Amino acid sequence: MSEPAAAGAPADPPTPRGPAPHPTGPKIELHVHLEGTVRPATLLAMARRNGETLPASTVEGLTELYRFRDFDHFIQVWIITTHVMRTEADFRQVVVEYAAEAAAHGAVYLEGIFSPWFRVARGVRVEEIFHGYADGAIEARERYGVEVRLTPDIDRMLSVEDALEVARWAVRFAERGLVGIGLGGPESGHPPEPYAPAFALAADAGLAAVPHAGETEGPGSVRGALDALGARRLRHGIRALEDPALVRRLADEQIVLDVCPVSNLRTRSVPDLAGHSLVALGAAGVPCSLATDDPAMFGTDLGVEHGVAAGLGARSRDLYAAGVLGALCDETTRDRLRRLGEATDWDAVERAALAAAPGALAAVGAASTDGAADARGGLAGAR
Repeated sequence: MSEPAAAGAPADPPTPRGPAPHPTGPKIELHVHLEGTVRPATLLAMARRNGETLPASTVEGLTELYRFRDFDHFIQVWIITTHVMRTEADFRQVVVEYAAEAAAHGAVYLEGIFSPWFRVARGVRVEEIFHGYADGAIEARERYGVEVRLTPDIDRMLSVEDALEVARWAVRFAERGLVGIGLGGPESGHPPEPYAPAFALAADAGLAAVPHAGETEGPGSVRGALDALGARRLRHGIRALEDPALVRRLADEQIVLDVCPVSNLRTRSVPDLAGHSLVALGAAGVPCSLATDDPAMFGTDLGVEHGVAAGLGARSRDLYAAGVLGALCDETTRDRLRRLGEATDWDAVERAALAAAPGALAAVGAASTDGAADARGGLAGAR
């Protein structure tokens, strides 16, 4: 694969005004797959202009396609639908449109995940992928005041050499808002240890390790991500609760977990929301941020997630503080986020979040598969 043209950072635009204060407070989202933010209408428009075929040709059909049976079914559908994204303009649009959506729910900082090698395998030029997402992050900041950083994912089914190539490209774009590198895809049967060389290459260039772990697999997967990959933060991590010693380690080292309750319900990683480990992990001293994962595919958004979390007993101020702690940003940005949190009336925010919980629960139930009844009963009991 050819080397990209030099990708130096463009001059920073004037600092925009931030999003207007939101009733349920400022929000930091550290775990959102940009490909999974695309709503059905946009996905259909992309497919048509790129000459791609989807398994459904209507918004209603795609919405039905998103009703997943389990995690493996979700991965299959994700691959099929996201193949329609093929141009630099597509990738830029994805970032900008999600920033607009997230800002409407109070987001001030996002870390977007993207999986480049699925697209490269379909003939998309890697430069278009990275430039498109990086340009989208700049436009998102200019238009909506939302800071966006990027973290490409290595798919767990890639060869080690392909994983190294993802890491090399991430390093080349480090001056354009790429701040870390992740590991995604099917966790079962694909441990993290083989990908240690790619993460070491990225770490040498200053990129943080933010792998998925502890979503569908247990504590062993979490330890592998910490020990072999040097994880700075963990995406999901909810099954760490099965091992008290591991929970103590996460708390002692202040490893932030990016927790996605609705996603966990949709993929059957948890049987119901009542038993979700978010609050228990927080009570044990593990900092937990809150995120949507793949909001368009899971019928959720940041407002729904925060309503659900409030219903489970999580405090908005703690979720925001974990976001500040876990963000892979420069210290100037972190200080601004911290000061924004200090200026927030969190008591009022907590009241608003609790008031939003019934509506969030209804949204989860309306979009759910046959797990909806468990979700309704579980969250009501938790409150």
